[in-house]
Amino acid sequence: MRELAAENRAPISVLFYHRVADCYPNDWTISREQFVRHINYCREHFEIISLAEAQSRLQKKHSPRPAVVITFDDGYAENMRYAIPWLISNRIPCTYFVTTENVRHGWPFRHDIENDQPLDVNTVEQLRAASQCGIEIGLHTANHVDFNCIATRSELESEIVDAKMDLEIMIGRQVDYFAVPYGMPQQMRPAVIETAKACGLRGICSAFGGYNMVGEDPFHIRRIHGDPDFVRLRNWLSFDERKFRHNPTLPTDDVLEETGVSGKSSATGTGKDATLSATADLMDSASLLGGASLLPNSTFQT
Repeated sequence: MRELAAENRAPISVLFYHRVADCYPNDWTISREQFVRHINYCREHFEIISLAEAQSRLQKKHSPRPAVVITFDDGYAENMRYAIPWLISNRIPCTYFVTTENVRHGWPFRHDIENDQPLDVNTVEQLRAASQCGIEIGLHTANHVDFNCIATRSELESEIVDAKMDLEIMIGRQVDYFAVPYGMPQQMRPAVIETAKACGLRGICSAFGGYNMVGEDPFHIRRIHGDPDFVRLRNWLSFDERKFRHNPTLPTDDVLEETGVSGKSSATGTGKDATLSATADLMDSASLLGGASLLPNSTFQT
């Protein structure tokens, strides 16, 4: 790590979480205590930066310090009761990826239904409030689809292009980053990456592990699961050249059927008053957790 930092090539690790809570209906939930332990460990040993700052360092080929980025996938309502207010109160940057149709309709995620544990999802008001308090909201498709099963261009555009526009209407801000559901090499298809670039997204995130190193394509951001096993987290955050050398190869060939553009419904909100109320709730939660008072539209310093 010291040698790489001296050469301005320090690795950037991007962690992703799903749900922070003290009940465990699934394998992608981590306790509040463990989550805080993870973040405090990162604060002690790394610089915690935003996704935009990480990408900037990769683009400029200037990475002087080992750094970590915090992200979330899916959009569980439970996160707004503790994890997100705690990050806000501690001025820790975070990108929060959500699926638009689950948010719009309040539908539990299909993987939770199949697990016989349907869980509450975030509302539009919660996302607006978190955004106004400095949390970056990112796209995780419209319906949490498996891109390995997508056959037509219209489906692809509905899940990325249309969903991006819907999310921007929901939160009233530009959406810059996209996390691919499942995020394995087979989902990181050329058509997915090309569609993300074409609609103006600044970066696309996978989930199969790996470091982000100077000299690599900064549009593709590699992420590591924030494993509840603390020893495994520490192992991943240390630098191991064997992991770096054995990055999986992404597919290079792709074929999509050309069909008409699919229809889509417009995003709906529930008004300014509900947004202000949700913002106040988040700010009150952060204050109770020991943070200073927060102002809407506050920004994090990297």
